[in-house]
Amino acid sequence: MTEQKKSEKEKVNYFDFTEVLTYFFRKKDPNRPKSFNLKAMHTINKISILMFLGAVIVMIVRAISRA
Repeated sequence: MTEQKKSEKEKVNYFDFTEVLTYFFRKKDPNRPKSFNLKAMHTINKISILMFLGAVIVMIVRAISRA
């Protein structure tokens, strides 16, 4: 195996949240097809990410306040 392939395998990061964090601040891709279904899907995804993060924050706050 070459050195480059070995270094690529070593760079596995299981907690890479850059895709999630940049999801809300992306530029619109002009080559992407425009349809109502696609817009609705992305809107629902954004809402679900925000609700999940809100729930995690509430759980952390409750756990800290009980201690």
